[in-house]
Amino acid sequence: MTDPDTLIPLSAILIGWMLAAGSPGPATLAISGTSMQQGRLAGLTVALGILFGSASWGIAAGLGFSAVMMANVWLFELLRYLGAAYLMFLALKSLRAAWRGGAVTAVETPRRRLFAKGALIHLTNPKAILSWGAIYAIALPAGSGPAAVWTLFGWLFCGSIVIFLGYAVLFSAPPVARGYVRAKRAFDASFGLLFGFASLKILTARLA
Repeated sequence: MTDPDTLIPLSAILIGWMLAAGSPGPATLAISGTSMQQGRLAGLTVALGILFGSASWGIAAGLGFSAVMMANVWLFELLRYLGAAYLMFLALKSLRAAWRGGAVTAVETPRRRLFAKGALIHLTNPKAILSWGAIYAIALPAGSGPAAVWTLFGWLFCGSIVIFLGYAVLFSAPPVARGYVRAKRAFDASFGLLFGFASLKILTARLA
């Protein structure tokens, strides 16, 4: 069934959005790694930070800020370098943990730091706001009013909630957590390499 306010079925848009959100990337890496290392509450806190960042860019794109970024390349460049630097920091942190090895130790990271970690991953990713702008352009016909924009935002954000909180629940499950304990060094090395790859990918990103 096609929504009269959209160019393609809302169900197809939502499924595509959720598949993209759930694909391997900085956000899912941060949630899964934190959930395995520090437990469900910590993973959920990082996920909430990521959702805050996603909502911020979604609202900004809905208000037209993505067009401002396209017209002012320096804004995109600033976010690009900040995002690449932050992901490289996470990569080096994971690689250092892999190098040192050792048993898993209980870590009590303050909730505000976990939330900030998630928020920074999304807020420093310039592709995030461009993705929101692109989905609005693809899914909504020209001249759509605020009601159509914010209805679509609500559906997409609900999809993101399901994916990101679901990752926290899934990767904090006891069998997964036990697997992390058994192969901590390999997991840390993998996270380091993947964060590093994501950093380079953002560093080489360009405005479409």
